[in-house]
Amino acid sequence: MSPAVLDRWEERLQDIFYGRPYDMHDAALADTVFKFPLDIKPFKDMIEGMRMDTRKCRYENFQELYLYCYYVAGTVGLMSVPVMGIAPDSLVSAQGVYNAALYLGIGNQLTNILRDVGEDASRGRVYLPQDELAQFGLRDNDVFSGKVTDRWREFMKEQITRARFYFNLAAVGASQLDKASRWPGWSSLLLYRMILDSIESNDYDNLTKRAYVGRTKKLLMLPLAYTRSLSRHSLILN
Repeated sequence: MSPAVLDRWEERLQDIFYGRPYDMHDAALADTVFKFPLDIKPFKDMIEGMRMDTRKCRYENFQELYLYCYYVAGTVGLMSVPVMGIAPDSLVSAQGVYNAALYLGIGNQLTNILRDVGEDASRGRVYLPQDELAQFGLRDNDVFSGKVTDRWREFMKEQITRARFYFNLAAVGASQLDKASRWPGWSSLLLYRMILDSIESNDYDNLTKRAYVGRTKKLLMLPLAYTRSLSRHSLILN
């Protein structure tokens, strides 16, 4: 996507928040902005994440990668909370719920990255911290080679552990959403964690295989997500 297109998107976004939608698609968002207390910043930050993809395909460290994950996915969590709502009797502060939504977005994007390593490599992109690859004696060429080695497995274990850490942070606020929103929130959280399980089941081969969760497993996960949504206390996921 060209910088000019993204600039135009940002102009239209500003118009939406001023109540001046350009077309029917913009009108739908303008209506949402009118009905819910949405902040424009996460929307603008998401566009900035798209700009990053036009000029950057390597990340020197996790700090850089975290910023990218915030722009393209953490923002979605921040956009969603005003629409999903916070329970009046929430056991954590509103800021705590927003933080949890942010962390869910970070965990989801880290999982997307780990799932899509092979596909991204085929496009010449490596969304993995370069310094951490080096700590395990790995380089871009090892990613492009498509060979799963013991070094790669150990590296992947660390990356999966980090993604699960963010899901645990997200769990703190998942049950503090408005009652109608808790089940969808938990479903998203558990589904993405299952993708990490699938990577492990593939013996950490995300270079030539794309981890996925089958329909049956998704359906079987829903009752668990519903049960989790009934608890108002923070849950640490195993």
